[in-house]
Amino acid sequence: MNAQSLLRRSVLVLGVAGLLGEGVYAQSADTTSGQQDVRSDRKDIRQDKTDVAKDRADRNADQRDVNKDRRDLNKDRVDRNQDQRDINKDKRALHAADAKYGANSAQARADRKDLKADRADRNMDQRDINKDKKDLQADRKDRNQDQKDINKDKRDLHKDRKDVRQDRHGRN
Repeated sequence: MNAQSLLRRSVLVLGVAGLLGEGVYAQSADTTSGQQDVRSDRKDIRQDKTDVAKDRADRNADQRDVNKDRRDLNKDRVDRNQDQRDINKDKRALHAADAKYGANSAQARADRKDLKADRADRNMDQRDINKDKKDLQADRKDRNQDQKDINKDKRDLHKDRKDVRQDRHGRN
């Protein structure tokens, strides 16, 4: 063997050894970054879990508001309907008093006063109904938005869990 052949072989062996060394180094560096990815993904999972919990609490509070507004709305409708029945009764009494005592009698004036008071009550109840409808609609909108937030946070949580599994197994 001559020196030139020996030199070529040693350069070739050093080159192969260098490539193998780089491959080992690249793999070890990749596992370190993979571990960091797993750590950051786990942190994301914890944050997503707290976000989901907060959004659920918000949604549940909004649902309670919706239920309360529905109860208020139903009570206001009952009140308004009772006032309408009182108005109808007062109208009948007024017509009877007009026919029996005359249009300007004391009884007819008293019946007109009762009718006016009942109409004011009914109108106030109708305003309450309209307000409760607006509140109910706003609470439903808030509840639905909170549910959308929950769904988004669940998707994020699922994605983060998937990332952890993939990082743990060394896939990208």
